[in-house]
Amino acid sequence: MYGLFAIAATSRAVVQLAIQFHEAPLAYLLSAFSGLVYILATISLALGNRTGRRLAWATIGTELVGVLAVGTASTVVPDAFPQATVWSTYGIGYGFVPLVLPFIGLFWLWRTRTKS
Repeated sequence: MYGLFAIAATSRAVVQLAIQFHEAPLAYLLSAFSGLVYILATISLALGNRTGRRLAWATIGTELVGVLAVGTASTVVPDAFPQATVWSTYGIGYGFVPLVLPFIGLFWLWRTRTKS
């Protein structure tokens, strides 16, 4: 799922930055940031080693904070987001998957941790 969102968010951001940047720079830069987070999460989960898992905790945690912060800001101050980002209104444009995905990712990391 992270790989799919990495492609979707990054592709969307590239098009928005190239063609429509002047319309909503903050929104489009946030879309690019979310794409980067999804790329890093995908890579870190695929690594599967100790370093990858640590990076996964950080990137998925960043994703959760991002979707909650951008989701709340875009709801409270909608004028600041004239165009939607991946995380706007908690990912409404993607069926709220961006809101649910970090919880699933963090739960999976916690559930599959090694007991020491």
